[in-house]
Amino acid sequence: MKIAVLNEISAAGKNEHIIAALDGRGFEVFNLGNTSSEDSNPLLYIHTGLMSAVLIHAGLVDFVVGGCGTGQGYLNAVMQFPGMFCGHLLTPLDAFLFARINAGNCVSLALNQGYGWAGDINLRILFDELFTPDTGGGYPPHRSAPQAEGRELLDALSHAAHPSMAGILQALPEIITRPAFAFPAFRSFLTDASIEDELLGSVVSQALQNSSREK
Repeated sequence: MKIAVLNEISAAGKNEHIIAALDGRGFEVFNLGNTSSEDSNPLLYIHTGLMSAVLIHAGLVDFVVGGCGTGQGYLNAVMQFPGMFCGHLLTPLDAFLFARINAGNCVSLALNQGYGWAGDINLRILFDELFTPDTGGGYPPHRSAPQAEGRELLDALSHAAHPSMAGILQALPEIITRPAFAFPAFRSFLTDASIEDELLGSVVSQALQNSSREK
């Protein structure tokens, strides 16, 4: 599994905890957001939400670990985009249920609110429950069929209620797109990537070019 980690600036100090909690699980992890509260290119959750959707729609990662101070901002930002299904995870039980019932493609972590002593241990146990072979298996087991139907209906609803990802990118103002596409790690990752969707690939290339120009 390919996983992107996208921290925004207010929670960047917890980035090393996330990376450590993901280590040793056999995943390919891409650390593409803020990694320090001193970063000179601060990202807001608005930007990391957009970046997450671009990565998923481009087929470059399978899952995104995001979040912010409370987890609420990133949650709301990322689900403005089609096909993005995010869990707001505070505890390992949240992760256990989200994986089995919702089986989404990104999670939002609260990385300041309530993040105290042993917060890094909570993250590790949370990931133990999130990344499970039972993803999408349902809970309780006798509810697995209606829960699977619910996921399919939600996917149809999400795509019907939004323009395409390429169309959204073209419509967004540069105040949102520029900080995201100019961010060094994200920019480098996209520059080296191959995107199968030709239209989305073209729009991403244009966004990269626009973000490199002088304001």
